Amino acid sequence: MATNIRLWLKHHQNKIVKSIAFYPAIIVLAFLVLSILSITFDFSEMGMQIKSHLQGLKLRDASTARSIISSITAGIITLTVFSFSMVMIVLNQTASQLSNRILDRLIGSRFQQLVLGIYVGTIIYSLFLLSTIRDIDQGVQIPALSTYLLIILTVFDIFLFIYFLHYITQSVKYEVIIQRVLEETKSSLEHACKLEQAPPEIISIESDCLITAAKCGIYQGFDKEILMRICSDNFCVLQLMQSPGTFVLIGVPVMKVNKQLPNDILKAIRNEVYLKSSESIKENFFFGFRQLTEMALKALSPGINDPGTAIQSIRALFQLYAYRVRFFPENTIKNKELQVKIIVKELTFEQIFRDTIYPIWDYGKEDRLVQNELHHLLEIFLTTAPYAKIAWTLLQKVKLKLNDSAY
Repeated sequence: MATNIRLWLKHHQNKIVKSIAFYPAIIVLAFLVLSILSITFDFSEMGMQIKSHLQGLKLRDASTARSIISSITAGIITLTVFSFSMVMIVLNQTASQLSNRILDRLIGSRFQQLVLGIYVGTIIYSLFLLSTIRDIDQGVQIPALSTYLLIILTVFDIFLFIYFLHYITQSVKYEVIIQRVLEETKSSLEHACKLEQAPPEIISIESDCLITAAKCGIYQGFDKEILMRICSDNFCVLQLMQSPGTFVLIGVPVMKVNKQLPNDILKAIRNEVYLKSSESIKENFFFGFRQLTEMALKALSPGINDPGTAIQSIRALFQLYAYRVRFFPENTIKNKELQVKIIVKELTFEQIFRDTIYPIWDYGKEDRLVQNELHHLLEIFLTTAPYAKIAWTLLQKVKLKLNDSAY
């Protein structure tokens, strides 16, 4: 039972944390706790004394407090609906111009979730506060301090809304989105590729003990610690047969073992392989390369016809190429005794380059702006990586195309 719960949490953790409702839910709970504490303080002996000594903090009329809170509640609800209706319109338009695959990234902005949580939290606070007001003879019994705190929160929400408008107009700019994808991909790339020299090639395991996919999905990696423990306990070596980002079908081999193992151990290994319906740059840096390629292709499509955005995506790709060509990922995972226990499969630089820049060349090779930019970037790139044969090949194609276009 505990294993099933752990597996469920592991496979759904990313979906839960990246949900648009995760952070707002936490913030709303914080506002609910704040409302309880503030009202409790309001009706405490200290709160009564503060209101007795400071006449300006008194609200003698319960209807006045109700009117203030009701007006604020209605206003914040309207503000919330307007803000996020505008967000969805702008984001859908931006996604249609670049790529639908970046829509989750835009919706999942932490700042947008923070704003949504503060708005909804203010509404919850005001509704909870409204339910505590009673018609009584002594004005000090009205939660005046909590009401004034609500007014302060409302003023903060208004200024937050003003900044939110500025943030939205800036965040949907093409260059901002491309830069955001570039930075996240670069971070994931630096985490995965740390070797300054290419690791030695590993001889493939010759074995008939295959572990197949239990479901369809995109291979996104595995639980390193648990698989290392299984390998140590069973004195075996595992070899991954798929690279991250590969879509596999049920029954397709994803791993093989150098020795026969009991079915329960094979099942335990299979459970630690991540097969998901969606991809993440954090888990697979190649997904970021593909997103930049898709944005360039969408910008070059006849319906959009925006070579400027395509060029920005190409420049971002070459920044990533410049890092990947100099640093390499590990192709093995070793235990403390430096024994190879897991052999992983990673994409080579040639594969990454071919799968991401060649589609852009195929789609935009008739565009003079794309020709000139690729020619310029390839020449600069090859001065730092002259051994990249695939880049030399593309440069020759670009030069031929430029010469043909000159006539």
